[in-house]
Amino acid sequence: MRYYLLLISLVVAACQKEAADNPGSIPASAMMNVAYGSDAAQKMDIYLPAGRNTAGTKVMVLIHGGAWASGDKTDFASFVDSLQRRLPGYAIFNINYRLSTGATNPFPTQENDTKAAIEFIYSKRDEYKISDKFVLLGASAGGHLALLQGYKYNNPVKVKAVVSFFGPTDITDLYNNPASPFIPAATIAQIVGATPAGNPALYQQSSPINFVTAQSPPTILLHGGMDPLVSPSQAMALEAQLQLAGVQHQYVFYPAEAHGWVGDNLVHSFNQVQAFLAATVQ
Repeated sequence: MRYYLLLISLVVAACQKEAADNPGSIPASAMMNVAYGSDAAQKMDIYLPAGRNTAGTKVMVLIHGGAWASGDKTDFASFVDSLQRRLPGYAIFNINYRLSTGATNPFPTQENDTKAAIEFIYSKRDEYKISDKFVLLGASAGGHLALLQGYKYNNPVKVKAVVSFFGPTDITDLYNNPASPFIPAATIAQIVGATPAGNPALYQQSSPINFVTAQSPPTILLHGGMDPLVSPSQAMALEAQLQLAGVQHQYVFYPAEAHGWVGDNLVHSFNQVQAFLAATVQ
């Protein structure tokens, strides 16, 4: 029996050494609805690539849209396969966050949840075998949260790049100059939990444009010229600030598109994002 146990321990040790010497032997893994907090909404889906390691496996965090009051991580689920094919070395984390109902979870709940999710992922680097090379990609409200996180926080990790699909960049301007009647000022005030006059600091602190510095991460902005919810002027204003600060960036404008697009322009968008990340995230 003692000999048998010794043999088993030697086999296990040999297998562990083989895995360490051959990172490609680590299989891909997917985990759904992993909790990063105590609230039922604080969940994420995790897609880890084969052969991952703590030195080189980059991280992409997906942040869904929905005007901070609706939407779900499943909105991005159909794009995960495409992202895995285009960015095979990336671990993908698709997050949910608590939604603002007006009565509950006003700003900065969504900002805080995004930060908590990133802190959770960062704390699991050794367990998940991922690096500290983080990229944030969001659409609409998720684009806003990606930009805000990337510009406002350097701890526990400094984000390497931000991808924003038609994300708001200046919440005060979003309130004062609605793109259309679809999201009037009163709706913004309800979601935020105050008006700019009632809580100017909250609007200032919730606007990514106010946190641009020369050290801000490389950023790619994608926006439609016919967007009825978030005016292209939001992206243009941020682009001007990035240019002024000397931050590496790209603005991809689709004159005839609205708040989201499909077909050839969507393929073009992913091509642009893929090329931008290849150039900026090493």
